[in-house]
Amino acid sequence: MSSEDPKTPHGEELSPSREVPEGVGYRKPPSTTRFKKGVSGNPKGRPKGSLNVATVLMKALRERVIANRNGHRKSVTKLEAALQQLVNKALSGDLRASRQLMELVRHAEDKQQVAGREAPVINQLDQQVMEDILRRFRLIENDGTTQTEEDMETGESEDDRAENQPS
Repeated sequence: MSSEDPKTPHGEELSPSREVPEGVGYRKPPSTTRFKKGVSGNPKGRPKGSLNVATVLMKALRERVIANRNGHRKSVTKLEAALQQLVNKALSGDLRASRQLMELVRHAEDKQQVAGREAPVINQLDQQVMEDILRRFRLIENDGTTQTEEDMETGESEDDRAENQPS
């Protein structure tokens, strides 16, 4: 046995038939076990039309049931009926129902505040910078020339400076 013979990680010698082919190693599986081009790795995949849990739940909560309210039968969604029962239990003194109701109210208020947020307020410095940029654009449109910041402060243009300089 020579020290040049290939060995497995356990120190066993590899037989000539078990030698690792060229180009096989970390992140390089043997070509016979790789996915074939144009063939999906998950041929059956998720069946079309299968629904996720959220969709099934919302569909179930939108179903209508008949509820008695003040002696009258009324058709309401299951969600409305469940919330009405939760409110009634909380009013009768059920602490667990009260906690759940308060959590739902807090969550609903947070969502409403996020939806009703106004555009961010522009501070005075931002407003001043935007007005300065607009003023520069107007000057360029009117004169057809560009002016430096120093020229805008003095009201002088490139043409004026050229006329005032001695030749």
